[in-house]
Amino acid sequence: MAEHEQYFDYLTKRSWRALLYRKFYLYPRLCYHLKGLTLDVGCGIGDMLQSRRNTIGADINPYLVAYCRQKGLDARLIEDGRLPFENETFQSVVLDNVLEHILSPNDLIDELYRVIEQGGRLVIGVPGAKGYRRDADHKVFYDEKKLTDTIQGKGFVRSSTFYTPIKSDWMNHHLSFYCLFGVFLKS
Repeated sequence: MAEHEQYFDYLTKRSWRALLYRKFYLYPRLCYHLKGLTLDVGCGIGDMLQSRRNTIGADINPYLVAYCRQKGLDARLIEDGRLPFENETFQSVVLDNVLEHILSPNDLIDELYRVIEQGGRLVIGVPGAKGYRRDADHKVFYDEKKLTDTIQGKGFVRSSTFYTPIKSDWMNHHLSFYCLFGVFLKS
């Protein structure tokens, strides 16, 4: 439980610049790719839940779920690796900087497939090289090929990829907030 408490403290101490970046640049870009009822897996302190209506959060950290609920947001606890939702509940699911924390994501991918309706969208963001090195809890580095290979073939087909803020090798190695996003469709 100490690691959950530490991660809660880490997320609640983010900078105002990070908040502005997410609220006014990142989330509008992500929302372009989302449709209908959306699940934010690894919802953290609920920034996406506050930015987009029709979005429910889920997290493994009980401190973060309680924090979101205290703010009046709909967040649910993920227990035993199972998302607390019925089959094909969501039209979209977003994982923003979650996948790199998981050594073997196959069980999570199976759960995502279960809760996304046919034709639904899965949007996954992973950090660039500098952001990946910044967090000791990161376990797997994803470039475009590795991300596609990890998700595609497990019931999803890649629709598109994009980078934030833009695709740039220099930014990849010098900006900690630089990310790759893949958009996948449930086939």
